[in-house]
Amino acid sequence: MKGLDNQLYLILLLISNGIALLQVIAAIKWPQWARLSFFLLFAWACWMNWTTSQQTPEAYIDYANLTWSHWYSNFIHGWFAAHIPLAVGGIAICQGFIAIAMLLKGWMFKTGCIGAIVFLLCIVPFGVGSGFPATVIMAVAMVILLKNNSNTFIWQKKDNRPL
Repeated sequence: MKGLDNQLYLILLLISNGIALLQVIAAIKWPQWARLSFFLLFAWACWMNWTTSQQTPEAYIDYANLTWSHWYSNFIHGWFAAHIPLAVGGIAICQGFIAIAMLLKGWMFKTGCIGAIVFLLCIVPFGVGSGFPATVIMAVAMVILLKNNSNTFIWQKKDNRPL
C-alpha cells in the first residue's frame, strides 16, 4: 500500500483501524457511545477540513500520491486542485451535517448514517491516506447503527427512556 514506508502513516493507520474496530463493538453493545464517537469524529473532520481547505488548500494535493485509483489521482491534480476550498469546504459542511445527525433520530439520523456510509466508502481509494481499511470498518459500524438505533435520540435508551 502506498505510504506505508512513512512510519507516521503506519502508526496513524494502526490507530485508526483500532478505533474503527472499537466503533463496531460499540455499535453492537453500546450504540449511544458509538453514535457519540461518530459525532466527535465527523465534527472534528468538519472543523479540520474547513480550516485546512480555507487556509492551506495545497495540503490536499499530497493525497493524490496515496490513492490506488488513477481516476482519483487525475481528479485531484485536475479540477480538484483548482477548486479545493470549494470542494473540501462542501465536504466539510456535509461532515458537519453528519455529525449533527448522530445526535438526532428518525429520518435525520438515517440520512446522516447513509451520508456517512457513502462518504466513508468514497474515500477508500485513498488507501493509507484514509486509514484503509478503517473506513470500511466504520461503514460497517454505521450500518449497524442505522439498522438498530434510528428511533431514539443519542441521550435515550432504545426503549426511549433517558439514560
